[in-house]
Amino acid sequence: MTDLAYWLPVVWAVILIAAISIYVVLDGFDLGIGMLFALERDATKRDVMVHTIAPVWDGNETWMVLGGAVLYGVFPGAYATLLPAFYLPIVLMLLALIFRGVAFEFRVMTRGTVREKRWTAGFMVGSAVAAFCQGAILGGVVQGVKVVDGVFAGSAFDWLNPFSLVCGLAVMCGYALLGATWLVWRTTGPLEASCRKWAWQLAIGLFCFIVIVSVWTPFLQAPYLRRWLSWPNFVFVAPVPVLVLVLGWFMRKGLQQGHTKGPFLCALGWFMLCLSGFGISLWPYAVPPSLTVWAVSSPPSSQLFQLVGTAILLPIILAYTIYSYHVFRGKVTETDGYH
Repeated sequence: MTDLAYWLPVVWAVILIAAISIYVVLDGFDLGIGMLFALERDATKRDVMVHTIAPVWDGNETWMVLGGAVLYGVFPGAYATLLPAFYLPIVLMLLALIFRGVAFEFRVMTRGTVREKRWTAGFMVGSAVAAFCQGAILGGVVQGVKVVDGVFAGSAFDWLNPFSLVCGLAVMCGYALLGATWLVWRTTGPLEASCRKWAWQLAIGLFCFIVIVSVWTPFLQAPYLRRWLSWPNFVFVAPVPVLVLVLGWFMRKGLQQGHTKGPFLCALGWFMLCLSGFGISLWPYAVPPSLTVWAVSSPPSSQLFQLVGTAILLPIILAYTIYSYHVFRGKVTETDGYH
């Protein structure tokens, strides 16, 4: 039982990280396309942008739901601490996602009318707000949460600090980059050419954010700096900046030489490297800098029960996601539609 009490939270932490990573991959470019509406004013091209995600966009939040369920069921101590700490940005994010979803559907139903412009603006604003809130929540977690006797003891606005604001802007820029590279892969003609230009500009912006956050993070909490510079962690950390530069070079070459999938995969690589950096900094804390994954986890029997259900459902969700993206693969043109 002692071994289970130690290893089950580790297994669930891996599942939680995987769910968050898949959500970032799938919903990141989805939200990014909404924000790119600010750069593309042509209604027909906007329709093409939407058509690239229309068949699959509403299934992407499944992974956010899975992450929330894992946090609630397996790490209830973390859920009870983090929810009051980030109640405001979480509610704002959910409202933005709901409004964005409504705007997505009503934009189609009101095509050709004055109201279409309003719903288009709603789709764009909802995407931007949701992306910013996700980054701000991440930044607030990394910054640290004030806990006394296992209970949140801070203010409802503790998350609103310079670091979380920078992280919010970084995620907005990153999601827009994912959206631009996704459109490079999935569109043709002038729209693809415009997206290549946007993608490189956004890549420069995201690279600057990565440098700023990477330099800032180790100095937020003393354990972070020790973890980055101690042996053998340094061996795992050192290749990260090198890989960031290598992927940036490949992205630049791909955008210049007309590659379609390469820039998107490089952008995803940047996100995975950033998430791995945050993982190295935070582990083993579920609520930095005081509560570990073992301190906030539910009893082993409860974790085992939930693991059985997850082992059954997770492959089904993965299979459906892969199948849906496979069915709707390929370039999208102005002749394709969403009804």
